[in-house]
Amino acid sequence: MSRTTFAAWFFALFFPFTAPWVSAVEAGLRLYALDCGTLELEDMALFEDTDAYAGVPGKMAVPCFLVRHPQGDLIWDTGLGDRLAGQGAVAMAPGITGRVPVTLRDQLQRLELAPADIEFVSFSHLHVDHTGNAPLFTDSTFLFSRAGRDWALGEPTPFGVDPSALDVPEGAALRQLDLDFDVFGDGSVRILRAPGHTPGHRVLMLQLPAADTVILSGDLYHTRENFRHARIPAINTSRAETLASFERISKLIEKHSARFVIQHAPDDFAALPEFPAYLD
Repeated sequence: MSRTTFAAWFFALFFPFTAPWVSAVEAGLRLYALDCGTLELEDMALFEDTDAYAGVPGKMAVPCFLVRHPQGDLIWDTGLGDRLAGQGAVAMAPGITGRVPVTLRDQLQRLELAPADIEFVSFSHLHVDHTGNAPLFTDSTFLFSRAGRDWALGEPTPFGVDPSALDVPEGAALRQLDLDFDVFGDGSVRILRAPGHTPGHRVLMLQLPAADTVILSGDLYHTRENFRHARIPAINTSRAETLASFERISKLIEKHSARFVIQHAPDDFAALPEFPAYLD
């Protein structure tokens, strides 16, 4: 191992929140926001536990994200699933319908990519609107939260989980994460623990060359109102862990002057560059 390589490894491991190695970022780190569906809800009461949304309908974006790094590509969350494309409104649960206007596969194809070209696939958590296209990635390394996967595969099956989507495809690899994880070892793409919505829930923190720090929320928050008022969904598995995760991510946003993208918020999704444009 060269002295430069050792230094990069040492600082990525022991100082994960220092500035990333500029050379890797300058080589072309990009973030693409892909349309992987929408959810329409008759009642948003599941997403706040003090009745603020009781009886209020809502709509949520369901994005997938492609991170292109000089060392490989990462898909973050995989949406509702290409199998729903072209079917119109599909019942996902009582009072919840999903739509998929365009397939993830077709969007990747516009970049001359196929699922087999993706090195890594990871998830904020394992509800069905985040795992629908997981079976596409037969040659990728799956980066699962160990706690999240253990929870999702437990008995009885938790609400909102499809265990069949969590089978690692034949030919793919599995890596289970316990701690924060620096995907490429240079500090530019980090999967960070933020449990509470589910066990093992994560957010993704990126250091982009022009857009600077961007944090993708997963389901830490579902709406801008939840973010502003620190509202906690009634379906979260731990209120205490959620509050601790709010505090952690808020400090990171402040420290890095980060752009915080609430993945399910339609306005946040619309404010990102329209695919195939990207943040860099």
